[in-house]
Amino acid sequence: MQKTAFIWDLDGTLLDSYEAILSGIEETFAQFAIPYDKEKVREFILKFSVQDLLEQVAEERDLDAEVLNQVRAQSLSEKNAQVVLMPGAREVLIWADQAGIQQFVYTHKGDNALTILRDLGLECYFTEILTNQSGFARKPSPEAAIYLLDKYQLNPDNTYYIGDRTLDVEFAQNSGIQSINFLESSYEGNQKIQALENIPYIFEDK
Repeated sequence: MQKTAFIWDLDGTLLDSYEAILSGIEETFAQFAIPYDKEKVREFILKFSVQDLLEQVAEERDLDAEVLNQVRAQSLSEKNAQVVLMPGAREVLIWADQAGIQQFVYTHKGDNALTILRDLGLECYFTEILTNQSGFARKPSPEAAIYLLDKYQLNPDNTYYIGDRTLDVEFAQNSGIQSINFLESSYEGNQKIQALENIPYIFEDK
């Protein structure tokens, strides 16, 4: 039987990083005198992405989105110590590793993601880590998944993208792979979880 593979999202999935992300956005907005409403920003980035937020704000205020993003990235990299693991993250990664499940990361985070994973002692669990600096179109484009499927000869029926947002389910669906997500979805290939600790139970009978 073709081996199972997991492709992991990071923020809100393996990493409890939203407070650090919000703090970085707040500092960036302050630097450019942009009003900041924490709950509105949180709601927006969960529904869309930080990149979409910065592009919208840049357009509204005639700013350079790339400059905004550089300032935000620098601010966020200084907050790595605030990033902690989601409950059960390390345990599930160890379980998957011991079960022979090949694991990857595809995240919209920059290469700072590599530093965070290294600092948390997680880098060893992943065959390859793709960030927004790997050159692939952003989710929900299937480009990154197609690359991993081809390079590692993964079976789409046994490959799962694990995330926490609708965007992540759409990425899995567009890529023709399975989805494990904290949200409900109409995509028949999606399985909803309440916590990362639920994941091993999905594979009990497989």
